[in-house]
Amino acid sequence: FEGEPGDDMTLAARLAHYKVPAVSVAVVDAGRIAWARSYGVTEAGGFVKATTETLFQACSISKPVAAALLLRAVQDGKLALDEDVNARLTSWHVPETPRTRAGEKKVTLRGILSHSAGLTVHGFDGYAAGDQMPTLAQILDGASPANSAPIRVDLEPGSAFRYSGGGYVVAQQLVEDVLHRPFADVARDTVLRPLGMSHSTFAASLTPELARNAAVGHRENGGAVSGKWHGYPELAAAGLWTTPSDLARFVIGLQAARRGSASAILTKEVAAEMLTPQLAGFGLGLFIEGEGKDARFMHTGANEGYRSILVASAAGERDVGVVVMSNGDGGGGLDDEIVRAVAKEYGIPGYEV
Repeated sequence: FEGEPGDDMTLAARLAHYKVPAVSVAVVDAGRIAWARSYGVTEAGGFVKATTETLFQACSISKPVAAALLLRAVQDGKLALDEDVNARLTSWHVPETPRTRAGEKKVTLRGILSHSAGLTVHGFDGYAAGDQMPTLAQILDGASPANSAPIRVDLEPGSAFRYSGGGYVVAQQLVEDVLHRPFADVARDTVLRPLGMSHSTFAASLTPELARNAAVGHRENGGAVSGKWHGYPELAAAGLWTTPSDLARFVIGLQAARRGSASAILTKEVAAEMLTPQLAGFGLGLFIEGEGKDARFMHTGANEGYRSILVASAAGERDVGVVVMSNGDGGGGLDDEIVRAVAKEYGIPGYEV
């Protein structure tokens, strides 16, 4: 309260308050990782401390990384932002509906990346350990054993912003149809390795080696997710395992591209497209907030048992940013507290939770 001293709070106390076993943080300042630290343990009641190399689910922060992959394919002439995606899809096509037949507007990659393609399915629940994983085609059509609805067009493409994880599954299929390679392999070779994201992988299930280094997901009551975590075959929408430091490298790479760095994975022009608001302030894969020197890009994420947030400057003279990842459904509040504290200390422009 104004005029009254605030209570000092420790991260250990805040972890306990939110019933979250671990939180991991990385801060970008002047185009480099200023510091990265982890707090807590990988599983409630355990003794394995989380480190800066502990893997967390990025949740929906998978989307901007996937968007960078897709924009690189556009940059290389393999995809086009504004053509009907059905022109290049081969193994599956977006079904025609009255919304697409009524006019000339079709589902495009720009529409998918900016959540304005009129596609359904907001997000995904994932699959518990032991559940049968659906194929990409089964997810697209909502066919068993998929646990989500069919991905269809029920709004006129380009008419409105509506968040659609389903659209990113269409984009995932588009990558595999056009490049004839698994989405995870394309992501590794075009985004993750070039940016030095050596602790990152798109995967519905982890190898035993990676699983040993992963934080266990937890419910709001502090109990572990059955089977430790859910798997997400909807890779482009929710399937990235990573660390805050690796996502900080993604931030640095995008900021370098915005400045026109010759070594960036995207050209200055393509990076500008990614960071240009389309409908409702959403760019291509990222929320764009603020204007002028206060412009910033951000995204949050929520999978079963995990929460994450990324915020970074998109303009101005100084490249700053912060990534926070936690392994609990209650982690959103804690993540926001940490972001506000970092934003105040490092001058992330105009950021308000």
